[in-house]
Amino acid sequence: QVQLVESGGGLVQAGGSLRLSCAASGGIFSRYVMGWFRQAPGKEREFVAAISRSGGSTDYADSVKDRFTISRDNDKNTMYLQMNSLKPEDTAVYYCAADNSYYLTRTIRLYDYWGQGTQVTVSS
Repeated sequence: QVQLVESGGGLVQAGGSLRLSCAASGGIFSRYVMGWFRQAPGKEREFVAAISRSGGSTDYADSVKDRFTISRDNDKNTMYLQMNSLKPEDTAVYYCAADNSYYLTRTIRLYDYWGQGTQVTVSS
């Protein structure tokens, strides 16, 4: 059983930056593909980014490509999401998730473990 705890959310002005962290415990972190998802009020949860077990491969939603960077430190059992050039439409609760498989995926139902989420609010 893997426990995931997100942190780093907050209120930021448009054009600003935030870095989210996802701390994992209770499992072997390096065995999991990790992902970030977000859910805005009244909308479905959506894929943001994913990173392979080694960190060597990444995948991004088109809406965040070139603005967000996903990374991980397997020695620290932690994943990160560096978010730059933030826009009001990035406002959402951001969730980290772990997938016990070999391949990157954007499919929500394939992720086995989820954090509680952290709120990101971008003001215009």
